[in-house]
Amino acid sequence: MKLLLVEDDLDLGNGVRIALADQDLEVVWVRRLDDAMRALDSGLFDMVILDLGLPDGDGLDLLLSLRRNRQRLPVLILSARDSLQDRLQGLDDGADDYLVKPFVLAELLSRVRALARRSYGFNDDMLALRGLALHEPTRRVSVEGRAVELSRCEFDLLALLLKRVDRVITRRLLEEQVLPGGPDNGSNALEVHVSNLRRKIGPGYIRTVRGIGYVIDAQPMAASEARGR
Repeated sequence: MKLLLVEDDLDLGNGVRIALADQDLEVVWVRRLDDAMRALDSGLFDMVILDLGLPDGDGLDLLLSLRRNRQRLPVLILSARDSLQDRLQGLDDGADDYLVKPFVLAELLSRVRALARRSYGFNDDMLALRGLALHEPTRRVSVEGRAVELSRCEFDLLALLLKRVDRVITRRLLEEQVLPGGPDNGSNALEVHVSNLRRKIGPGYIRTVRGIGYVIDAQPMAASEARGR
C-alpha cells in the first residue's frame, strides 16, 4: 500500500515515515501543500495522512479539492487542532478519520490498518469485492470460489484496480505500472489485457471511462451496462 504523508514537522514526519515503512508500507513524504498536490497529480496513492497547518496553506484545501473532484481517496487527518468544532469540520469536509496531536504511533498504525480495511477490504493480504478475491502473496484469484488463472500482466492490472476501487486510473498510469515496456504510443496491449481479464473474471467489474482509463466500482454496474463492458 502506498501512502502520501503530508507533514511539515521534520521530527514528527520522519518518525511517522519510519513507523509506516516498518510496516512494509510505501511512503512518500512531503512538507508543503503545493508538493502534496503535485504528488497526487503525478502518482497513485492508496491513502493520504494529512496535517492541516502547512507552511503554504491549509490541508483542508487539499481535502476539499479531492472531494470536489469526486476522488474517494481515504484521508486521515493528523492535527494539533483539537477542538470538537475542528474535528467535526475535518470529518464533514470529507476526512475518513481524525487523529489529534500528540498521538501514540501505535494508535496511528492501528487507524491506518482499520481505514485500509474499511476502504479496500484489505485483510491479511487479501483483496475482495463482490465475489472476486485476489491474494497477492500467492498471486491467486478466484470468482465466487472458482479459481481463475491470470497472466502476470492481468494479475498486476487487476490488483492495481482493486486497490483503488471507485477511482479511475488513467490509461497511461496503468501502462506505466503494468506493461513490461511501459507506454507505447499506438499499442493496444492494455486493451488486450483488459479484454482478456474481463473474459476470465466475468462482466460487471471493470468499467471503461472513455478517453481516460478504467475503474472497478464498489457497487455493481447495471446488467445492461455490464453486458456492454
